[in-house]
Amino acid sequence: MKIAYLSVFYPYRGGIAQFNANLYRELVKTHQVQAFNFKRQYPGVLFPGKTQRIPKDDRAVFIESTPVLDSVNPFSYGRTARQILKYNPDLLLMRYWMPFFAPSLGWVARQLKHNGCTVVSIIDNMIPHERTFMDKTLSRWFLKQNHGCVAMSRTVRDDILSLDQKIPYILKAHPLYDHFGAPVPVAEARKQLGLHEDRKTLLFFGFIRDYKGLDLLLEAFADLGETYQLVIAGESYGSFEKYEKQIRGLPDPSSVKVFNRYIADSEVPAFFSAADVCVLPYRTATQSGISAMAYHYEVPLIVTPAGGLAEAVEGPGTGLVAAGTDARSVELAIRKFFSMDRNPFRENIRKEKEILTWEHFAAEITDFVNKVKPKPI
Repeated sequence: MKIAYLSVFYPYRGGIAQFNANLYRELVKTHQVQAFNFKRQYPGVLFPGKTQRIPKDDRAVFIESTPVLDSVNPFSYGRTARQILKYNPDLLLMRYWMPFFAPSLGWVARQLKHNGCTVVSIIDNMIPHERTFMDKTLSRWFLKQNHGCVAMSRTVRDDILSLDQKIPYILKAHPLYDHFGAPVPVAEARKQLGLHEDRKTLLFFGFIRDYKGLDLLLEAFADLGETYQLVIAGESYGSFEKYEKQIRGLPDPSSVKVFNRYIADSEVPAFFSAADVCVLPYRTATQSGISAMAYHYEVPLIVTPAGGLAEAVEGPGTGLVAAGTDARSVELAIRKFFSMDRNPFRENIRKEKEILTWEHFAAEITDFVNKVKPKPI
């Protein structure tokens, strides 16, 4: 199959680009694939972080791509469609994670679809965590430009069907990230990060946004006691001041180690190797790429019952689900976790690692495309 993969690739950073790189490397083993990238992903004024691009010293996966699409320049939409049509693909594969991209990606998809190309999108979020009044309208229009879509959680599937009950879809869990490198010994990892070697270690990892509930975790952490320590690793999208205020108000502020910055791929092994458990105290969620990283390092999860998080943890038995999306529920789940035998969690994670592979994910997409592609007239 000849595939045009339109999304964000190196040198852009973040989980979407990492996912695309891993899937591209799998697809190219059995298909002819060309990556088409963004020339501009977000205007600087709309991007909440410090930079959209990977630092030069990071060892992120390089994928050769053609930068062509500018999300806010409609003239680039036509150029992108023409360039992809010139490649003459059987499939246009895209990623969709927020309605902001509906006009650009949807317009290109519409042109390819009208020219007989099969169009399939992998949907991260159909309705975003931080919503506006146009979200559903834009996402509904975007879906109409596709022959089918891939959901990675039941929550996303339900959002898709709430906007278009007839669109073909498959439900396939997020594969595990395996490109960050091998784990390091726990003692060595904790030494690298300046942590106490013998404390119960919690990890909050990833970009920090309001919906991810770091404030809930800090409130829960305040009552846990001196045998615990918390690592916060990730760049804050917005002011970190309110979290700093919470940390200063803790009985022992030094028990929280903060790395408020972009975490390079080369640093990831130390953070997960140092942790006993990764905590995702999200207020809203679909699926999380953080869980895919945690499982690679066989680190169990504590999650709130938000969106697709509970189904990803409770079903396979890879961690605990808090009773609610509040600080007290998170605290009780943490205490319960450390009172249990945690070996079954790790055994179940190893089983998941055999299932959630990029090979299986790519094969499922290929089978799905063959089912939804337009029949020859």
